[in-house]
Amino acid sequence: MSDSGARQCVGVLRETAPGETRVALTPAVLPDLAKSGFSVVVQEGAGEAAGYPDAAFVERGAKIVATRGAVLEKSQIVVAVRAAGANPAWSDADAAGFTSGQTLIALCDPLSGAAASAALAPRGIQLFALEMIPRITRAQAMDVLSSMALIAGYKAVLLAASGLPRMFPMFMTAAGTVQPARVFVVGAGVAGLQAIATACRLGAVVHAYDVRPTVKDEVKSVGGKFLELPLDTQGAAGAGGYASAMDESFYRRQQELMAQAVSGSDVVITTAVIPGKPAPRLITRAMVEEMQPGSIVIDLAAERGGNCEATVPGENTRVGGATVMGPTNLPAMVPYHASQLFSKNVAAFVKHIFAKGPSAINYSDEIVRETLICRGGELVHPKVGERLGAKVTMTLDL
Repeated sequence: MSDSGARQCVGVLRETAPGETRVALTPAVLPDLAKSGFSVVVQEGAGEAAGYPDAAFVERGAKIVATRGAVLEKSQIVVAVRAAGANPAWSDADAAGFTSGQTLIALCDPLSGAAASAALAPRGIQLFALEMIPRITRAQAMDVLSSMALIAGYKAVLLAASGLPRMFPMFMTAAGTVQPARVFVVGAGVAGLQAIATACRLGAVVHAYDVRPTVKDEVKSVGGKFLELPLDTQGAAGAGGYASAMDESFYRRQQELMAQAVSGSDVVITTAVIPGKPAPRLITRAMVEEMQPGSIVIDLAAERGGNCEATVPGENTRVGGATVMGPTNLPAMVPYHASQLFSKNVAAFVKHIFAKGPSAINYSDEIVRETLICRGGELVHPKVGERLGAKVTMTLDL
């Protein structure tokens, strides 16, 4: 780093969001950060829930401090898994500990939780929201959403396999043949493709549907069979590889056509999300009621309201003979490796943003521009401003 060789201190906070077990940085990335000119302080116990004891951080060069306040006092850059709108437990007291000029890097849900992110602006905090990292080639190493979606897709299949009163693979035995489970995955993004691949490895017969017909080859490449529906999908592919929101008539027709696939499946896993908007309703309660007893629906869009009409976020709900699961944070159920991947993404982001020091950030860089929410006492992200009814123009020379 430049800036007269000054080392920037990165602070790692213990998570306060309910049920959050991940940690923003793991010991493995600390030597690389040190080579890039960063020192690290970690709040006591920050990594314990993920399987990373304080001693492991100390061994890799970090300093352990007892309190959140001590982390904030010593750090110029603060990293967390969930903050602002992404943390239901976030309060004014959390924000009060920051000082003007500090940088906060975390998942912040700045589109759906715009007010919580904007509230940090008057404190002079430089806020970067990890959800907003653009899906471009040079940002792949920083893409926390893809990393966490991969884990969610994997874990969803394991939950289904554990809860289903049937086995996933086919078995041919002296007592007869056990037919394989039938799994239907809705949405073939990162989570969906991982769910397809995992279910196939466990021996299930897997069909998948996505509003974007261009992902057909990707579904096949991981072992799934693509379900084609006679729908007009022009304009279905949005920015960054996400699906675009469609109108109500499209979703009604889609539901009608998918009903047979849902009722004929032992497991349905839904993964359809649209950044900053409620999840599209794709599965009706009536469709779930037609499923066989013991069937399972796992709704990975539960945190955004759910793809299934019967989903209750954070709960398992009985609908007829089926169970609808609404997990809201599956990566936190695999915290060791989820933290490992998240940490590598965050470390790559920190090194990119501060490559030439804190006073030489390239604010015209696309990665910086798309993730920067607040700076210099102002809300600077136009999309976040739109959510609050304010016209915001990003100024690069604050």
